[in-house]
Amino acid sequence: MIRLEVLGPHTQLLSTLCAKCPQGPAGCCKAPPEVDWSDVGRIVAGGGRDFVLARIAAKELIPTERGLVIRRVKRREAKTEPMERKCVFHGALGCTIRPGLRPATCNYFLCEDTFVEGGERKGEANAARARQAHGALRAAYEQWDAELSAQIAVKYPEGASWNAEFLDWLGEAFVELEASLPLAPLG
Repeated sequence: MIRLEVLGPHTQLLSTLCAKCPQGPAGCCKAPPEVDWSDVGRIVAGGGRDFVLARIAAKELIPTERGLVIRRVKRREAKTEPMERKCVFHGALGCTIRPGLRPATCNYFLCEDTFVEGGERKGEANAARARQAHGALRAAYEQWDAELSAQIAVKYPEGASWNAEFLDWLGEAFVELEASLPLAPLG
């Protein structure tokens, strides 16, 4: 079953298959996505600036030229599970951080297996809506990220300074972009 929580750029696509992922306990969290400029801006605009700064200080988020990378750690959540490298924020019950602090991809990504199990081929409305929402969200975040990358290159030619001032600017820039380049309707 697929469920949508339509919340504009904060939309979540959820599947019952994720809890019993055929890829293993960490599933897609074995290779967490980058936290692109648009993700960082959205997180900060939602009140997560101090979270970002604290996670950078803890070396759980690593600054790059394109935003942040989530650190991967090798661990197991139970003695019966194998050791595996996965997202630092993945715990025994899944993600340990709230949706507003995650990269958007973590909130809207569903693997092909979820669409099959969710009934996409049988015409299930939620599966079709989720596929459409996934495409719209991906396109919007790619556009927002490209625009923010261009703005950062102009405003910070020596590279981003990962401090409160930079993050506040990025959060404000994201809010402005969200208003000027709105997300397509998600159903």
